[in-house]
Amino acid sequence: MTGKHVYAVVDPASGKLVEEYPTATDEAVDGALDAAVRAYAQWSKQTSVAQRAQLLGTVAELHIERGERLAEIIHREMGKPLDQAVAEVEFSAAIYRYYAENAPAFLADEPIELLEGEGSAFVRRQPIGALLGIMPWNYPYYQVARFAAPNLALGNTIVLKHAPQCPESSAALQQLFTDAGYPEGCYVNVYATHEQIAGVIADSRVRGVSFTGSERAGAEVAERAGRSLKKVVLELGGSDPFIVLSTDDLEATVDAAIETRFENTGQACNAGKRVIVADDIYDAFLDKFTEKVLAMAGGLAPLSSVAAAERLEEQVERAAADGATFVSAGRRAGAYFPPGVLTGVSPTAPSAAEELFGPVATVYRVGSEDEAVELANATPYGLGSYVFTTDAEQAIRVADKIDAGMVFVNGVGLEGVELPFGGVKRSGFGRELGRAGIDEFANKKLIRTART
Repeated sequence: MTGKHVYAVVDPASGKLVEEYPTATDEAVDGALDAAVRAYAQWSKQTSVAQRAQLLGTVAELHIERGERLAEIIHREMGKPLDQAVAEVEFSAAIYRYYAENAPAFLADEPIELLEGEGSAFVRRQPIGALLGIMPWNYPYYQVARFAAPNLALGNTIVLKHAPQCPESSAALQQLFTDAGYPEGCYVNVYATHEQIAGVIADSRVRGVSFTGSERAGAEVAERAGRSLKKVVLELGGSDPFIVLSTDDLEATVDAAIETRFENTGQACNAGKRVIVADDIYDAFLDKFTEKVLAMAGGLAPLSSVAAAERLEEQVERAAADGATFVSAGRRAGAYFPPGVLTGVSPTAPSAAEELFGPVATVYRVGSEDEAVELANATPYGLGSYVFTTDAEQAIRVADKIDAGMVFVNGVGLEGVELPFGGVKRSGFGRELGRAGIDEFANKKLIRTART
């Protein structure tokens, strides 16, 4: 094996090693890049948008046909409950279907009205070449779909390095793309080491990089890509505020906070992690919220690994040492972390700036709309946010003031294949999904003709 980086399936529920996958040799990584470049020259340049869209439609169908098997794989790899795993596969299929249906319109020539002179001008969107995707473990199929679907529709080819925890699901995706009819090199899965990927980012055969993962790793990817003058899209961490200013249904609002915080056992970058509640309803909200959180203690899945649970435990202990109060129904056991609620966290405490990636919610009391906005923005992150209020004007006013890439008003789980996804500040830059997702790695080529 090359390096010390081992791809392995370890069942989070038991901690047992299921299977190891050897990392790629340097020759295999080089071959993956060559294959992607050849496919770009031989497939991308010789296929129409309609032909590429048809292939994506087949990918969507295969996700549905193989849905149960795909779901079982990620349940074993990272502990995701089977119902949520099935939902992820289905949403991934919807993403491929969306770009299959909309790529012709998205990639149609865009005419420009000339201000002076004769002739015509238009923008034609074209692919740029082989791309590198570096994906995380928390949504093994969905994260790939967000990157792969628009770029394969456009005609870019893909080298995909998945998380070390996801070797089986990444192999299943490779087989799925092959079975869908993609020629060799259009989509190449590679079990590369960190050191090998550093070389791939700098390699002239790679024209762009998409990374989803931690802030620290994202900064390293951006630095390396920047040295080589390559476009990057970064989807990093989040500490999204869930602001409750008023409600005419406290029970439903509490349920919404529970849903967004604890979906995927709290391991979602855009979960509502910091619950910010107006003073006049804070006590009633906290009582109901805490009661429902504690009632979940026996039903949550494990975190993705023991290491992830240990990190969360350390973060909670630091917050408590800084003066916060933690209420939970139990203690960590292996990768299982009991759901809990943190209160009394000072906005100026070091722990307030951290992302808690697991089943722990922090709840704050605020005395005004302005204080809620100030607290919501008091984070280095800026991915998503949630605003609950019965005042429609207030909702838009607050949404306008929040420093985030996305704001969801009076609802959770509102993400859609047609809606752009991405953040600002240290949550990264660039957008995935929707029309924006197909524009990130496109050459928006101007064609200006003096006379027709």
